[in-house]
Amino acid sequence: MSFIGNEEVDKIVSVLLDKHGEDLVVIDLAAKSFLADFFVIATANSDVHKDTLVDYTKETLDDMGISYKTEGESSSNWVLIDAGFVVVHIFSKEGRDFYRLENLWSDSPIHHIS
Repeated sequence: MSFIGNEEVDKIVSVLLDKHGEDLVVIDLAAKSFLADFFVIATANSDVHKDTLVDYTKETLDDMGISYKTEGESSSNWVLIDAGFVVVHIFSKEGRDFYRLENLWSDSPIHHIS
């Protein structure tokens, strides 16, 4: 299934949907930032759910042969998986409300995935 048109990002989105990631958003940063081409943002409904989303995202990146760095795994609010061209943000509801990344990048194309 194609969500964004980027095969790797679409696989990540698919895994997050399969594992019931909530409020899934992809922000296209290619024209706006040198940090990454895409931010993928999902909300977890518990710490266990957050860990599940993180584990399956990392497994997907491993399967695609994409290296990454992870930050915040001990945090209950936000885990970041930086794979270079794509950065995956897994938030708690409280963390998502606090950091409001969609608002920070509101001048970029934002794709809401349902």
